[in-house]
Amino acid sequence: MSSDSLALLRKNAGQDIAALAEEHFKHDLQDPDRDALKSAAAKISTHVTVGSLLGLGLGAFLAFRLRRTRMRMFDAFRAHEKPTHVKFADGREEAIPDMTPFMRPSTLGDVAAYTFFGFGGLFIGGEVGVLTGGAAAGKTISGDTESRERIETAFRNFRADVLRKEADALDTRRGVKELLGL
Repeated sequence: MSSDSLALLRKNAGQDIAALAEEHFKHDLQDPDRDALKSAAAKISTHVTVGSLLGLGLGAFLAFRLRRTRMRMFDAFRAHEKPTHVKFADGREEAIPDMTPFMRPSTLGDVAAYTFFGFGGLFIGGEVGVLTGGAAAGKTISGDTESRERIETAFRNFRADVLRKEADALDTRRGVKELLGL
């Protein structure tokens, strides 16, 4: 599993791309534009962190509920009167083994439930945080139309430079992974 699977742990692309982005950030944008982008990035980061923590908490809560339900079901199964023998039509009687010890919830099952529910909650919460953070960041950036247009133009220029760099790398038969610094 890659660390990019969890929104909380995602990194940026390679150093070359980051340097190119920083160059466009410094030269193509004005101070209010940079502040708006920094604010938008902070909103996304905050939403991802809060979403991941809430998802982790929700996963732990659901695992606890599942464990409690399993214990209640086991207690009800154990308390209920069970048959001990089977009587066949020919009069023969066979003992039925007691399955109660095999039905008991185990510590390993509890660990697995908390682990999988925790990771599932972390993943879902982080992704929801990315979505809500992206929406909040979009509102932050689109608040001022002139600033938004400058940011969009700078992004288009940046993307064009990245595509030119990728094309040059493909022409020189370098791999895209080398280009992106992965």
